[in-house]
Amino acid sequence: MKTDLMTVKKVQIILLIICMLSSIVALPSYVSAETEFNFAKALQLSLYFYDANKCGEGITGGRLEWRGDCHVEDKEVPLIPMTEDYFGTNMSQEYIDKYRHIFDPDGDGTVDLSGGMHDAGDHVKFGLPGTYAASTVGWGFYEFRDAFEKVGVDDHAKEILRWFNDFYLKATFLDEDGNVIAYCYQVGEGNIDHNFWNPPELQDSKVLDLFARPAYFATPETPASDQCAGASASLAINYLNFKEEDPEYAQRCLDAAIALYDFAKKYRGLGESGGFYGSSYDHDELAWAAVWLNIATGNMEYIDDIVSVDSEGFYTGYMQRIIRDTTNSWQNIWVHCWDTVWGGVFAKLAPITNTERDWYIFRWNLEYWSGIPHENPNDTTFLAKSPAGYSVVNAYGSARYNTAAQLCALVYRKYTGRTDFADWAKGQMEYIMGDNPMNRSYIVGYSENSAKHPHHRAAHGSKTLSMLDPEEHRHTLWGALVGGPDLDDFHVDETPDYVYNEVAVDYNAAFVGACAGLYHYYGEELGHKPIPYFPPKEDPVEEYYIEAKVEQENKERTQVTIKIYNDTCRPPRFETGMMARYFFNISELLDAGQTPEDLTVEIYYDENNASYDGPATMRGPVKYDDSGTYYVEFDWTGRIIYGTRELQFALISKQDSNYKSNWNPENDYSREGLGKEYIKTERIPLYLHGEKVFGNEPEKISPSPTPSPSPGVTPSPQKPSLEVLYKYGDTEAATKDIRGSIKVKNTGTKPVNLSDVKVRYWFTKDSASSQEFVCDYAHLSENMITAKFVDLENPVENADNYLEIGFDSSAGILGPGSDTGEIQFRIVKGGFESYDQSNDYSCNTKAKDFIANPNITAYVDSVLVYGNPPIDEEVVVIVYGDLNGDGKVNSTDLSLMRKRIVREIDKFDVPDTHADLNLDGKINSTDYSILRRYILKAIDELPLK
Repeated sequence: MKTDLMTVKKVQIILLIICMLSSIVALPSYVSAETEFNFAKALQLSLYFYDANKCGEGITGGRLEWRGDCHVEDKEVPLIPMTEDYFGTNMSQEYIDKYRHIFDPDGDGTVDLSGGMHDAGDHVKFGLPGTYAASTVGWGFYEFRDAFEKVGVDDHAKEILRWFNDFYLKATFLDEDGNVIAYCYQVGEGNIDHNFWNPPELQDSKVLDLFARPAYFATPETPASDQCAGASASLAINYLNFKEEDPEYAQRCLDAAIALYDFAKKYRGLGESGGFYGSSYDHDELAWAAVWLNIATGNMEYIDDIVSVDSEGFYTGYMQRIIRDTTNSWQNIWVHCWDTVWGGVFAKLAPITNTERDWYIFRWNLEYWSGIPHENPNDTTFLAKSPAGYSVVNAYGSARYNTAAQLCALVYRKYTGRTDFADWAKGQMEYIMGDNPMNRSYIVGYSENSAKHPHHRAAHGSKTLSMLDPEEHRHTLWGALVGGPDLDDFHVDETPDYVYNEVAVDYNAAFVGACAGLYHYYGEELGHKPIPYFPPKEDPVEEYYIEAKVEQENKERTQVTIKIYNDTCRPPRFETGMMARYFFNISELLDAGQTPEDLTVEIYYDENNASYDGPATMRGPVKYDDSGTYYVEFDWTGRIIYGTRELQFALISKQDSNYKSNWNPENDYSREGLGKEYIKTERIPLYLHGEKVFGNEPEKISPSPTPSPSPGVTPSPQKPSLEVLYKYGDTEAATKDIRGSIKVKNTGTKPVNLSDVKVRYWFTKDSASSQEFVCDYAHLSENMITAKFVDLENPVENADNYLEIGFDSSAGILGPGSDTGEIQFRIVKGGFESYDQSNDYSCNTKAKDFIANPNITAYVDSVLVYGNPPIDEEVVVIVYGDLNGDGKVNSTDLSLMRKRIVREIDKFDVPDTHADLNLDGKINSTDYSILRRYILKAIDELPLK
């Protein structure tokens, strides 16, 4: 999100720059022990910011689990002149009617403008910063493609470049002769979008009143040559980046680039941005497009468009905006950026023209930024630096400008071989990485001391439209370059502070290329490497749940308020199929001769009906079992819900024939534990499209239920309980192969990871020199079954080895009461000889159908949970917290826990049971916190129950 500060003219900005003498190239060192300089890692992270800013369809299930499809209504922008509420387009009805067959070929009255990139922490698709970002990321890829390939992020970069440029292709409307009739350069309205601090997935005009996303077009009636030229440059660069591997796609990009450039030349004028990204002029964007079209086509007319002069030496090309005539030159005291791309123009123009003028302008700007003395010793004009040597042209987003200067410096080295400017760029990037007085990295997620509160709605994940709620971001905005420090080396890491902590597509654009150039010249030699298994998975969250409280209660009624939660965040999404059930028991009424008709349900408050899109449907009471258990159901199906919804209701009992009330809530399943304040309760289950997603239904009880455990007694954590069902596979004792089928059933009350389960079939191998396991069929899938043979060190009468059947990590979870389905196996003897199964411990020839077989043993995390082995097995002792098996619990184990959570390692040297420190069946940051507290002696016992 930019403010009107971004439209300040460059002449005004010059007044902010302090000119100073300087020849300082190296920066003072503020490196702490934790500071890391890794250009490969920075390049890797820098690309993920663009995944966070994608718009349209095809995002869900992508590289970031917390981003999903959004603004799908951009696919159907009303093809009408813009209304007072900003619905429609900026085109006249006459122009729409003239070219309706091009804008709306299917005749549905809309135009498809889906896709593209959000601008910043906001969700408008602004023109100039978008095309600047796309062209500059493409420029960095073009100059240092080898760095992307060696770091292994070239496919990621190409994916982002396609995402940008595919939108520009879609937004370019051509007539039958291939001429541009319109180009859409902006979708959305800043003053509307900025009123809603929420994730993009939740910005929907169906939910938010008057949330309009208008479309702004460049046409002959409403010229926007700056916007068209910016898109032309990006598409021309994209042609160069894809012409070898996808020539057909690249040619489409080049054709559109040429058409847009011709359109921009013919119809000059500046595009509208609502005061957010007003362009100073269009000469630089036209020159930026022209220089790249020359590189793409070899046509020198494009260069003439930039540098042409008349007979008297006055510039008539685009350069006339900055240089009057050939007797003058120009000193660029700004930098390559979204509004002024002269820095990039001369970086590419100088190697083409090879004139003293163009090399001077290119070099002088780098001298000005770096403080390296000018070739003219009398020239003492340099950019201001902070006390720590950080170059600042503007405190509003200082890092984006600084990294743009770095990219230009690295390109200069590529074409001249001169190293001092590149060395300066390296020092500046190291400052940004954390070598600064605040010991802070300005790259989100790069290190522990990185800025953590970027001004970004999607990463923040607010459910209340507040920048301060939640206090901590729900997601890490990997690789985002925040605004950065000021001339005092000072920075504020707070979400609302868009001056210091803004992030945007233009901020990261040159940063990507600078990281690639620095890796090319320094990182590869220093052995810099990207992060494996990136990005790490976020810790699991409870996306759906229910809270409840008792409003009032007496001998005739119970009045309850329930609050349902849709707390989805991976990605956030509206739900339309939520339902809750409140369970209660009326056995006391039935015992008194009353019937279910003597109970009524009244709704006193329905938040969704009062403030949103209609009431919940109430059903019931519905009979649940034969012991008086009923439930009442509240169904929001068809209602659009995100966040919370409250509903207050009462269960009201009539008096019996003796005018006595028999209501007693003490035996009501869902009432248990509720008080005057909200608590989360699993006794009110929540459903989504008919599937239970939270809570538990009560057990259906018989009329004479068994006694419950004594109150106040906390049951011990239940260990897994399995049963192995077996079916014999042959009719003869002496067979060629050993054949059988098994099912593994979870007879406990907690789920079990199948990858932790091992089943042992004990038998005699009858002098087999070799054995082969064959899985003929598995309900789960044969490729999920693992197996190995183990010889017994001390054979017994009916077993000298066993077959151990296991499951790989993709087999999933075995829920309570579930089984694996049939697994048919064979054991084949080497040389195709026959086995004698009559003396095999686990064989049961009478098992014509599946029966329990205790002679087959089952283990979870190496702990015996079923069956009787034929030998005495070593008892596995679980040492909670000892993750490397050395018998100690210390900081080494804490480090291993961290690596496991961030997916640097896949497993420990000991069973996962040792790491489940709160016995919840999971290994996550909670276990890390518990282990850390134990090592620091904040707690004195593991596991933490």
